Parts: sequence; C-alpha cells; structure tokens
Amino acid sequence: MRQSMTGFASRSGELDGLRWGWELRGVNGKGLELRLRLPDWIEGLEPLVRKAAQAKLARGNVQISLRVTGGSDEEAAELDEAALARVLDAIARIEDAAGRRDLPLERSSAAQIIALRGVMATGQSQRDIPALRAALMTEFDAALAEFAEMRSREGQALMAVLSGQLDEIETLVAQAADAVESRRDEQAEKLRAALARVMEATEGADEARVAQELALIAVKSDITEELDRLSAHVAAARALLQDEGAVGRKLDFLMQEFNREANTLCSKSGSSALTQIGLTLKTVIDQMREQVQNVE
Repeated sequence: MRQSMTGFASRSGELDGLRWGWELRGVNGKGLELRLRLPDWIEGLEPLVRKAAQAKLARGNVQISLRVTGGSDEEAAELDEAALARVLDAIARIEDAAGRRDLPLERSSAAQIIALRGVMATGQSQRDIPALRAALMTEFDAALAEFAEMRSREGQALMAVLSGQLDEIETLVAQAADAVESRRDEQAEKLRAALARVMEATEGADEARVAQELALIAVKSDITEELDRLSAHVAAARALLQDEGAVGRKLDFLMQEFNREANTLCSKSGSSALTQIGLTLKTVIDQMREQVQNVE
C-alpha cells in the first residue's frame, strides 16, 4: 500500500511504578533517517527500536522519543563498591604502564571517578531491565503500527491527488495535440509565404535549398515527440503509483522528465494557444512535484 512520509503516533504504558510515553513523528526525506531520543539507562533498547523501524519504514525523517517517569527511588544513588574497585584497578594499571614509559598523567579526582558510568548505582539500575525493555518494545511495536497506518492513510490521499493531476496533464496534452492540428494549415501557409518572400528578395537563390531550410525549421518547431513523451510519462507515473514498495524517488525523477518536455513545448509552441497550454502544464507539473516529495 502506498505510504506518505508524514505521520504521527503515540503510546503510553506503565510497569512497576514507572510510566512511559512513546512518540513518533515523520516528515519527508531522501532516505530513511531515524532520530532516537531514548533513556540511556535502558540497555539494549536502541538497537531493537532501530531494527523494528527499519523493517517497517523505507524513507522519511522519523523522530522517535521515549519519556520514562516515576519511581520513588528515581533520584536515589549508592556507590557500587565492585564497580569502583574495577575502575580503581584499571586506573592503577594505566598509571603503572605510563610510569614505565615516563609519560606524565594528571591525577584523577574523586569527582571524575564518581562520574564514570556504573560507579554510582541508581534506583533505575536496580530494576528488571529485560522485563522493562520487553514491555517498552510491546508498546513501541503498537505505536509503530499506528504510525505506519497513518502514513498509509496519507498515502491513499496522495494517490487520489496525484491521479487527479495526471488526469489534468493528460487533458492538457490532448488539448495541445488539437492545437497543433489546428495550426498545421496555418503554419504551412506561413512557410509558403516565407519561401516566396525569400525568393523575391534574393536573386538567384536556390529554391530547393531554401525550401529545405524552411522545412527544417518546421521540423524543429514540431512538438509531436514532446507530446508523445508526455503521454508515455503519464502512463509510467500511473504504473508507479500501482507498484509495490517505495517509488518516491522514481516518481521524483519522472517529474524532472515531465518538466523538461513542458519547457521544450513552451519554447517551440509558435502560437499563443500552445504557449498558454504549456504554461498551464508547467503549473500542474510543479504542483504534482510538490506532492511527489512526500511519497515514500
């Protein structure tokens, strides 16, 4: 199912006196960029969150945040004697090795040592982290499913808009083809008149050569190929909208091709009617390109 890259979802839960809230926000992006804001004391949570998100999402800038609150021992902290012993032993070994190489080291302060991770055991660190992590991932999976569902609803709305814009482009291409056909006799008459003027003004001119040059000009002003390519691009875009998987980048590239043909049509129009159609075509293509930026 086609997805947009914008979406939002949130979930909350609690366990053993702790309360939490997940929040996911997504906007468009060239690839998949995950920005995670998670409590660092819940070990092993980040890789699980990344893996789950990458399995569900293909593109977009997605911000995933988790806020955990509660617990009477949240601020409590005690010295972890075993962790402190390991840190002091490591410092002693480092200082001994540096001394043998005559490398001067600054002395470590108590404040620096106590700031090292694991030296102070907080109330949070005494919790059953695996159980908490499992509960958090259950809620995250539900939030991620809601997030993907919202992106799918947005994607369906985008499909309707893009299909309507393709219909407009198709109508304009047909109008341009009619305009080309109606100007065909007029253009032929202009070329004949131009040939007559050249022959009158240039004594001894090769009529066949002049006619050949005028015919070449007529070929260069013909927009049949541009209209054919625009029709082919419409068909390709419709096929992509029905395709499975992430097609946003392919659609974005296709919009560049649409724009190129519309620009050529305007430059070769040769009539106010065709120019007006070309300008309207460029407007619709530009509007469509803005919508395509949000397709996954």
